[in-house]
Amino acid sequence: MLCRCCGEALDIDLESARFASHRLTEGLLCRFCKASPPQFEQAVAYAVYEGELREMIHLLKYERMSGLTRLLGGLLADAILAFRTEAGAELEVVAVPLFASKQRQRGYNQSELLARAAVKELQLRAPEWRLHCVSGALSRRRDTRSQFELNPPARRGNVRGAFEVDRTNLRPGCEVLLIDDIYTTGATARECAKALRRAGAAKVWVATLARAQMPQVAMWSAGVQGIQTEQEESN
Repeated sequence: MLCRCCGEALDIDLESARFASHRLTEGLLCRFCKASPPQFEQAVAYAVYEGELREMIHLLKYERMSGLTRLLGGLLADAILAFRTEAGAELEVVAVPLFASKQRQRGYNQSELLARAAVKELQLRAPEWRLHCVSGALSRRRDTRSQFELNPPARRGNVRGAFEVDRTNLRPGCEVLLIDDIYTTGATARECAKALRRAGAAKVWVATLARAQMPQVAMWSAGVQGIQTEQEESN
């Protein structure tokens, strides 16, 4: 079972929980979302960050294999469809930005490529759902440290105040679909959602291609994955 808000796997005895209370039918929250509710409605991902999906994301981000965007965008579209009955009929689609110098070095923002590919796919699969890609609405105003080398509290501090919104590119009262490649601890998604809500977004929904569950995050924080994984989590 997953947290109904952020998608974190819950360590719960479902047989016992069936008798706990009627609140089970409303969905359960992880301890992090209970302690500090995020300003996004829900976060979904296509799959766990491992195996072939992990390799394809690495190729897109670091080996300039942008040809994978169409395939990965289709997978992301599968995840976004989870919002079809919950979100509004019209969404502004915003990609999590890279710092300007990092985007110049990479040549593109992989999250923006994924967002555009997913929206193109959804225009075919859900034509009644009006999704508009918005460039320049959200920017990263300072270069942050690698999130990999930080524990969860430090990750939150690392991105605190790192994002700003150009209100001229965001309709007041709109619903926003925030796109990123990987959801790790949620610090980036939380901070982006906070900035978007302060700028006038009514609701923020988060969709990522992959989701790192907490056991993976714990291993990375301990350095078990080595230098390669540290590079992967540096965005």
